[in-house]
Amino acid sequence: MFTSRDLLYKAHSEIIIILTMKKIIAILILLLSVVLINQCSQQIIVKTFPANHPAIQYTGRIDFSDPEKPKLVGPGCYLQVRFKGRSCEVLLTDQNFEGKHNYMAIILDGEYKGRIKVDKEQTVYRVADELENEEHSVLIGKATEAGIGYVEFSGIRCGELLPSSEKPQRKIEFIGNSITCGMGLDLSGLPCDSAEWYDQHNACLAFGPLLARQLNAQWLLSSVSGIGIERNWNSPGPTMPLVYYNTYFRTDSSALWNFSSYVPDLVSICLGTNDFSDGDEKIPRVAVDSSKFVSKYIQFLITIRKNYPQAVICCVSSPILQGIKARTLERYISIIVDYMIGKEHDSKVFKFFFTRAYTHGCSSHPGQEDHVMMADELQPFIAKIMRW
Repeated sequence: MFTSRDLLYKAHSEIIIILTMKKIIAILILLLSVVLINQCSQQIIVKTFPANHPAIQYTGRIDFSDPEKPKLVGPGCYLQVRFKGRSCEVLLTDQNFEGKHNYMAIILDGEYKGRIKVDKEQTVYRVADELENEEHSVLIGKATEAGIGYVEFSGIRCGELLPSSEKPQRKIEFIGNSITCGMGLDLSGLPCDSAEWYDQHNACLAFGPLLARQLNAQWLLSSVSGIGIERNWNSPGPTMPLVYYNTYFRTDSSALWNFSSYVPDLVSICLGTNDFSDGDEKIPRVAVDSSKFVSKYIQFLITIRKNYPQAVICCVSSPILQGIKARTLERYISIIVDYMIGKEHDSKVFKFFFTRAYTHGCSSHPGQEDHVMMADELQPFIAKIMRW
């Protein structure tokens, strides 16, 4: 039988339990609120920034006839931005020229992340995801060349687009053929001879951009697969001197390249491989006409000198020719450089010969590691003549 004291004690205990439970519930509600507030604060509002936003930097052969939809034309041309957020997306459309398809390479915070195949319909491509909510940089470069078509860039999506950092002061232009285009070096998606001939293209991993990044320089690639100085791989032309003026490397007078838009400190020329090649065996090939080759190469150098009066010019040998063909090209280059120094009184023309052949990629082109070694071999010589 309970006494009045027992009943009072029991009631008091129940009150304490009720108050304790209320405190626990209140604490739990408070903790849940903190978690929800923290989660909400971490969610980033993604915005779309147009292609003509001043924080977006462009480099290379790009057609700006429509500033809101610039056409990425040349191999290795690129745009780069600084942003804050957890992700980054770009709006791209492939021209889909004659059913061909382009690739874009992604470099995030200085680290190469791979290629994306661009669709013919405007598509949003996520180039960065699950990042820390802090400052990042991304470079989107055209892996394929102008002959495959252009890629239209319509904007970028991220949390916050930051003011662009200052570009490197040094500038290099690389003039060349499929080697400079990075043909046959990227087997990350498809092995050699398994698809289209350009499915292994990656200009952004070719020796030019690799060398430029080593030297903290901007790069511009003026290169076309199969092209030569006096004749092409499987045709008499049009050769590089005839298409060099056009943004799209065509012979017509439309879309002429503005040489004042990018004035290089150094011009590297790696041409001659296709002049000396055996071609595709469909068109008869005779031996290279030495006088025509040397004459047209000299005239091309004179043209480059008119465009860039102060630039250093370096004539580079073929990294894939071997034997007598390699030695003959090197002899012609020596004659050309001696002429420029002696007859044209141009002391800013140099020559560089690779010490070996680099042929571990598709169709006996340099592979990815070959391009790294080519850049490493060139770097000390370029640093010396440029005093970089």
